[in-house]
Amino acid sequence: MKIYLDLVFFLNFAFDFILLFAVGILLKQKVPWYRVLLGSALGAVSIFFLFLDLTSFTLFLLKMIVSIFMVLATFSYKNMRIFLKQISYLYLVSIILGGGLYFINIQLSYQNSGIVFFHNGLSINFIMILVIAPIIIWWYVKEQMHYKNIYTNIYTVKISYRKKNYILKGYLDTGNHLRDPYKKRSVLLIEKGKIPIEEENIIYVPYAALNHQGIVKCSKVDKIEIGNHTYKNMLIGIMKDTFKIEDIDCIIPSHVKEDMNG
Repeated sequence: MKIYLDLVFFLNFAFDFILLFAVGILLKQKVPWYRVLLGSALGAVSIFFLFLDLTSFTLFLLKMIVSIFMVLATFSYKNMRIFLKQISYLYLVSIILGGGLYFINIQLSYQNSGIVFFHNGLSINFIMILVIAPIIIWWYVKEQMHYKNIYTNIYTVKISYRKKNYILKGYLDTGNHLRDPYKKRSVLLIEKGKIPIEEENIIYVPYAALNHQGIVKCSKVDKIEIGNHTYKNMLIGIMKDTFKIEDIDCIIPSHVKEDMNG
């Protein structure tokens, strides 16, 4: 069997480049292209360890050391906490990519007859790998960024109203700038049925969304606690529709973000 070292080196270089690039995106760290290329080149060199007479444990240690130098060359060292996060994400993304490619390869190269599986001679070649690998990483990064954006903005909301406390799960939406036109009080939007509001306390607040306008029924409550902050001058608005974000009961006003970051 012939082994083309230049092809193997290029394939590993491409993999390492995809991995390091994905780690930079996930950690929101802007890294110059030449540093990603340098880290990828260091990682690709490790492929030549396979041609040395080394034990599996020694090979594992060498690869660990190379991965450390990859991270340092790409992101540089800031502190131990950030470094451990970078190296952890590198391994995590590597596992996702490796597992995804392995699964696809198994699906293509094996057939079954009943409970008997046999190899059909097909497998993904290096060209398919170069095409599929970025797709797997793109999907993973996209999902991670989506959930990271959602779940880092979720807070426990405690509403005190008529001597009763209601515990809800709220999403801090930077697009929620709704305020009542009378006293400029911000509005916490809540799904209908979560809190029984008495009709005599209703305040009507107009709103305007994309190609849509309407009126929200609002009410003043005793106080609203979001995280470590307490608000006594915030209204709650009752929404007729359910929120699209799973398990979310209310939408927190945008100005609360400043309090959380303060």
